[in-house]
Amino acid sequence: MASVREALRTAPLADNTPGLHLLALGEEWDVVRVPAGPGFLALARLRATEEHLGPVLYDLPSERLYYAVPIGGSGTWRDPSVRLLSAGSWLVAPSPYRADDWFGGWCELPDDSTLTDADALRRALGEQNADEPARPETTVTTEPSHGIL
Repeated sequence: MASVREALRTAPLADNTPGLHLLALGEEWDVVRVPAGPGFLALARLRATEEHLGPVLYDLPSERLYYAVPIGGSGTWRDPSVRLLSAGSWLVAPSPYRADDWFGGWCELPDDSTLTDADALRRALGEQNADEPARPETTVTTEPSHGIL
């Protein structure tokens, strides 16, 4: 599997704009698109763990982060603002050496083919895996209740 960095070297230019490339998704990896606020919190949580972190792109105009994940993305995403992009989708991405005030840039771009585990990303976002049964929240009280039922 080619790394995202390698793919950027051979990807066609977006609208013949130097430094902006079109990456085809669903061939070697997918991406999970996340709003910037929760995306940056998840990035901080993932950096604080032992999880492998794959490429993460910050799209400043749209205020979104894109996490490269293995194909399939491990189920559905509960938050409607989080979306798995796969086969048939394209990602406009800057070269590894381009970062500016207009576009944003790469927060992470490993030299190898490391991808972010979709389940680890889901946990970092605070989402429950769609395949797991919902767990009700419980509260334990130590004082007896004197209310009328």
